[in-house]
Amino acid sequence: MKAIVVTDQAAGTAGMKLVERPEPQAAINDVVVQVHASGFTSGELTWPSTWTDRLDRDRSPTIPGQELAGIVTALGYGTTGLSVGQRVFGLSDSYRSGTLAEYVAVEARNLAPLPGDVEFSVGAAVAMPGLTAWQGLFVHGRLQAGQSVLVHGAAGAVGSMVTQLAREAGAYVIGTGRAADRQKALDFGAQEFVDLENDDLEGAGGVHLVFDVIGGEIGKRSAGLVRTGGTLVTIAGPTEARPADGVAIDFVLVSDRAQLGEIVQRVRDGRLRTNIGNIAPLDEAVAAFNPTRRMSGKTIIRVRP
Repeated sequence: MKAIVVTDQAAGTAGMKLVERPEPQAAINDVVVQVHASGFTSGELTWPSTWTDRLDRDRSPTIPGQELAGIVTALGYGTTGLSVGQRVFGLSDSYRSGTLAEYVAVEARNLAPLPGDVEFSVGAAVAMPGLTAWQGLFVHGRLQAGQSVLVHGAAGAVGSMVTQLAREAGAYVIGTGRAADRQKALDFGAQEFVDLENDDLEGAGGVHLVFDVIGGEIGKRSAGLVRTGGTLVTIAGPTEARPADGVAIDFVLVSDRAQLGEIVQRVRDGRLRTNIGNIAPLDEAVAAFNPTRRMSGKTIIRVRP
């Protein structure tokens, strides 16, 4: 099968190559999925799990990619809940071969049914950003109707999901980002926008929840924006500063079939839009992940026409 592999962490996405690899086999509780669409997060190439297994043994060359949508072609021993021929979407395990390939073996529990009226590219695009937003807002942030949320990177793949889900939950949403992203963030539902390069971020303070996808200096300043009893949630790693009278939670998403079902239902009925900036075939994936200009939105790889 065709697959994208990486062998050199320092090379980043520039070190990606399209090669031939053996097709995977389904282990216990696995399914093999014929991948139709795949997503990739650039941060994957910095994760230890991309390069070593759970016993810290080198496992390169590695097939990256964690997001997928496709069709189940085989079941492992003991696998339940899914069937051969079923359309599915979800996430792979970061310690195993990824989804930038024609086939991938995935634990069945990491996947959810993909309705026939949802395109494969949409399923691949919504899995990780959707789960990240859902868990940050509702599991860790415990967002309630009437609360205020400040969303960093509101025009990005994750931030746009956070914005939409927060608005649907009845929150008041303030988005942040670059000046060029203002209209896009507003289109996704932000009620205010803060240009991080030119506006006064501290002027947007006193919110119930900050959702940080940036980290660094912005993450540190964000701690001071949280009102008493509020929460700072981040996916950018442990924060150096914490709210004086609130809590800070850094988290890593976990796959959840029920939550994936909630997310895809919102896609079906128009409450949630994906943020896809580019769709490229597998043969052009290396170029797609090394663009010559800044891309807005998520890059999805169409593995099958």
